[in-house]
Amino acid sequence: MPEKLWHRGYELDQFIERFTVGKDYITDMELIKYDTIASIAHAKMLSKMGYITQKELEQIKDALEELLLLVEQGKFQIKQEDEDCHTAIENFLVQKLGETGKKIHTARSRNDQVLTALRLYYKNQLREIQKLVEELIKATIDFSKKYGKITFAGFTHTRKAMPTNFQTWFAALRDALRDDLKILKIVYELIDQSPLGTGAGYGIPIPINRKFIAKELGFRKTQQNSIYTQLSRGKFEYLILHSLSQISYDLNRFSSDIIFFSLPEIGYLKIPKELCTGSSIMPQKLNPDPLELVRAYHNRIVSKTVECAMICTNLITGYHRDFQLLKEIVMESFQILKDLLSVMKRILERLQVDKENCSKSLTEEVMATHKVYELVKDGVPFRDAYKKIAAEYGGDEE
Repeated sequence: MPEKLWHRGYELDQFIERFTVGKDYITDMELIKYDTIASIAHAKMLSKMGYITQKELEQIKDALEELLLLVEQGKFQIKQEDEDCHTAIENFLVQKLGETGKKIHTARSRNDQVLTALRLYYKNQLREIQKLVEELIKATIDFSKKYGKITFAGFTHTRKAMPTNFQTWFAALRDALRDDLKILKIVYELIDQSPLGTGAGYGIPIPINRKFIAKELGFRKTQQNSIYTQLSRGKFEYLILHSLSQISYDLNRFSSDIIFFSLPEIGYLKIPKELCTGSSIMPQKLNPDPLELVRAYHNRIVSKTVECAMICTNLITGYHRDFQLLKEIVMESFQILKDLLSVMKRILERLQVDKENCSKSLTEEVMATHKVYELVKDGVPFRDAYKKIAAEYGGDEE
């Protein structure tokens, strides 16, 4: 049976073991690649500082590269008794290399080890999200080129308001997504700090070269204060989830617009039937289920953001096992948002505009505000012009 990194000669209650491990051995399959890459960089630093020999470094490096290949091929699984990817990696090295494998944990803790793996994972995921957002922005531009000049009646209070066009409507989504990219960039810069070498939050009591590791792993810089490095776990996750929720918020709003505008009674837009589902009882129905789920999944990301904030509240300085639960929350949220962005891109690429229905929507009252400003051009004070036109429609709705 694999030995736990904290093993002290007693047997842990099996129920307590299952409870404390939770889903870590499953979720850590997402992290093991990054933890292995970080372990290679760490081994290089140990060799550079003289804690392992060049021969030991080559042995450790070869074994870790073998492990990377096994993970990539789906031939390696973390066992529940391993607890996490850190133990699985060290047990693999010990099994392959014996005493040499035991040296890999010199000058690090599982605390800074998991922070490093998570940040490498987060950086990769944030880059993927950025790419998908940019692809969706391109889809809005392509749609605008095709349908942008078509004018229709916009709404306020779910009532016809003033004329607009699809170029303006899609530019709103595009501008929102560009702001979201700015938020992602700020979060990425915070994540892009190497935590390795801070140990369990109180540093490492032997000389190490943290800058070397940061450079090896592609981090912009090292995160300096060892205590704050540990405190930033939870804080950085909260910022990540908040940035994801900003994107899903914009997708939520525009999903509602597309659902509303594609109502047969409105008819500005047509969603191709291959993007809709049907009813089990009403044969005429074509339901915009994907868009409804985009709306709902936004709320799930928001709920996970709140869950993250609550998990990390009221904890004193230092590591707590509470943080373990953050992994699944963030991983699920990344996957949800990637799916939402992919769904919206597919819909925008196939969405159609009914030019005739758009034209029909431009009824006389939609031009009421324009009439007001025609009078203003002739020198009539705005409020008098407003009241004059309002009287024509029997009301003065704002």
